[in-house]
Amino acid sequence: MARGIRRQADCRGARAHAILRPEEAEQALGSMTALSEYQRLEAAGLWRASPDAQRTDVIVSLGDATLVITDMQDRPLAHWSIPAVERANPGRLPALYHPDGDPGETLELPETERDAIAAIERLRAAVRRRRPHPGRLRLVALLAMLAAVAVLSALWLPGALRAHAVTVVPEAKRAEIGQDLMRHIQRVTGPPCRDPGGAAALARLARRLPGQDGPGRLVVLRGGVQSTAHLPGGTILINRTLVEDHEDPEVLAGYLVAERLRAARRDPLGALLAQAGAAASLRLLTTGALSDATLRAYSEHLLTRSRGRPDTEALLAAFRKAGVRSTPYAYALDISGETTLGLIEADPFAGQVTEPVLSDADWLRLQGICET
Repeated sequence: MARGIRRQADCRGARAHAILRPEEAEQALGSMTALSEYQRLEAAGLWRASPDAQRTDVIVSLGDATLVITDMQDRPLAHWSIPAVERANPGRLPALYHPDGDPGETLELPETERDAIAAIERLRAAVRRRRPHPGRLRLVALLAMLAAVAVLSALWLPGALRAHAVTVVPEAKRAEIGQDLMRHIQRVTGPPCRDPGGAAALARLARRLPGQDGPGRLVVLRGGVQSTAHLPGGTILINRTLVEDHEDPEVLAGYLVAERLRAARRDPLGALLAQAGAAASLRLLTTGALSDATLRAYSEHLLTRSRGRPDTEALLAAFRKAGVRSTPYAYALDISGETTLGLIEADPFAGQVTEPVLSDADWLRLQGICET
């Protein structure tokens, strides 16, 4: 067992091991707080200077961050620093210690010296806690890097895939996707209105108000779509009320101008892929097709989503380019004109005669497009 308090031995001429670097000395001094309840511990043990030497009975003193070994005549034999002490048989008794890097020199403490063994282990544990842990640091750095990659992938990859798909998908494939979407939409809305005279007038209206990639295709539906909606490939869906409930074809023309502007601001294929997610973009890029589940889900979203109005300045510029008055559209949106006052007061063709959107005869034919 521990043998009380003893005077520090004079270690001049004793064997010294593991000269400490400044940072190790700081660790050693800090580790002594782990034994604040002790002034110094002493214990009896067996010391051997080398594998060929005889074991010697010694007294072991735990001093200020050091372990001093003296013979029975109080002559110093060795002086070990706590950070340089290693245990050769962790968890077993008698405890066997040696200086770091010199396993040939050993100190054996018997089972009866449990207090001293426990004190040494506490000091060694305190030193280990204060030492740098390169492996742990590498693990933390690796986990942080993986987390950064995951966040970057979650935030950047979907947008990058979508942007690439929008860039590389040809017009023919866009039109094919639009047709596939149309089949899913018709399961909800029923077939498009197809009166021949009205269909011809609708084609002339498309040529009068073309989009960036040409006139595209205009389709009048009996229900489902709230006002207008754009499909990939240039198809615009029109609710029949825009044809039948207004006397002026410029109201319908205004809705088409606004829809063309939405499509120019946000690519219809890009909108589909944004709703469907990164997996749909990846599938389109790798297989050239979208799944029926993706198309069905987007068709339902397209028919139920609210349609925001583009900002007034952009709309006025679009009306000016199309040669269409903005006032009829403004009053169709808000009969009082309070929320659309900017479109009314800044109408680019207010009080002017413009090219007719449709002839009176074509407008009448178009209003009857859903009668057959």
